[in-house]
Amino acid sequence: MDDAEPEMPLYPDIRDPRVMVAVPRERRAAMAALWDFAERLTNLLIGAREPLIGQIKLAWWRDMAAMLARDPDSLPKGEPLLAALTATWARQGGLDTLVDAAEAMLLAEDVADRHTAAAEFGARLFALSGGDADGGRRWGLLWGASVQAGAEEARELLAAARDCAPPPRSIFAANRALLMLDRWAGAIAGNDGERRWRSEGLLLLRLGLIGR
Repeated sequence: MDDAEPEMPLYPDIRDPRVMVAVPRERRAAMAALWDFAERLTNLLIGAREPLIGQIKLAWWRDMAAMLARDPDSLPKGEPLLAALTATWARQGGLDTLVDAAEAMLLAEDVADRHTAAAEFGARLFALSGGDADGGRRWGLLWGASVQAGAEEARELLAAARDCAPPPRSIFAANRALLMLDRWAGAIAGNDGERRWRSEGLLLLRLGLIGR
């Protein structure tokens, strides 16, 4: 049996030092801020007791993303995440697409909608991270399982991630960090969400060193 580890999110994260080392040094601050943003949206979904309240909060972040792209100097001061995004994403578009995907997940009413929204969140996040959108869909399904309040809904998404064919390695040719995240997500889904810390660590070591 693998050694016990502190509880961590079900889905892999580029901010894990074992993955971040594969990100070019000049891109690390931007990737950290982007994934901080994704985490903020994720926590908003998990904590949303009423869809309407969740939509209002998401609308605020959508406005902030638009302002960041158009007029970053007008952003509110004093919010650390906005400051980090301003330092690394000012006058760049696309962050609103991640908010849109989060909102679709918030409002999903059936299995098909949940699968589509979860896969799209992963696709948008991977695309913003400099990769191919299709490379993030399996990761997104695993992410979707982590934000579900209902056990049955979480199992459905976990099963979808487990059954999702791995994207071809060729689409990760220029981004080994995202390859690591996809294969890591596949390993977690293949174990039905059970975390096997030692084998996951060996997987990341192998992918980091030789890419397979």
